[in-house]
Amino acid sequence: MAAGWSDPPLGRWVPKGLADQPLYVFETGGSTGLPKSRINIRDFQTDYELFSETLSCDSFPRGSDWLMLGPTGPRRLRLAIEHLAQHRGGVAFHVDLDPRWVNKLIGRGEHHEMALYKEHVIDQALKILRAHDSVRCLFTTPKLLEALCEKVSLGKLGIEGIFCGGTEMNAQFHRFAREELVPGIEFIPTYGNTLMGLACSKPFDPAANDYTITYYPPAPRAVFELVDPENTERRVDYGETGRVMLTTLTPEFFMPRFLERDEGERAEPIELYPWDGVSNLRLLSQLSTSVVVGVY
Repeated sequence: MAAGWSDPPLGRWVPKGLADQPLYVFETGGSTGLPKSRINIRDFQTDYELFSETLSCDSFPRGSDWLMLGPTGPRRLRLAIEHLAQHRGGVAFHVDLDPRWVNKLIGRGEHHEMALYKEHVIDQALKILRAHDSVRCLFTTPKLLEALCEKVSLGKLGIEGIFCGGTEMNAQFHRFAREELVPGIEFIPTYGNTLMGLACSKPFDPAANDYTITYYPPAPRAVFELVDPENTERRVDYGETGRVMLTTLTPEFFMPRFLERDEGERAEPIELYPWDGVSNLRLLSQLSTSVVVGVY
């Protein structure tokens, strides 16, 4: 048994049947206050194994290596991408980015320093891509993808599939990415967080010419409810705007009715995901002046 896990304060959050397993502690980004800590045992690996099943082997070839270009810092994302790469038979290269440092630079108005930091991060990514032609898959964020594509054609460097997440992942950027930044490369929008895991997006249909992004949570491990921000007991109707309320239940973690910082429109189930989703996800309007988001 792992010594000490049965003792407070951490031990009280660990299911007794898992008390002999190694623990991970992951934190939220802290954009709305003190970061929230969550104990993980294997949930983050399970989440990304399930996500792996949704990826095309043509665009995200098994055995290929990955580059993660995005926020590592306090979150579980670094380990999760690494596990995804390993699960698919490759390895993951990482460029560390500390989002809390970027937030501080913005708060102090040091935009030149922030630009230099982003330039440094992009430079490190380019060195990896040029040194390792085995990298075929990429995780990044909207701003970093745009900055990377200003320097190089990712297709010419061998990238075949990209999944991309972040608060600036909206319909406008979705179209910009597919048509301007990475045409011909598979592009998968994603939404994830420390409490939920990873939500999948509705598959893109080129014939529909609709770039709206709709996310579906990894049910039954997690479910969304879209609720009235002024009365969270009322679930909004399909197509109506509401605040995202998350419930997560796995063998190692239970978080009921957690109000996220996000809002969107309640989306109807589809054949692939026969449960409620959320479209046009964005920062809750009440928080738009008090929370710094989209910094990477």
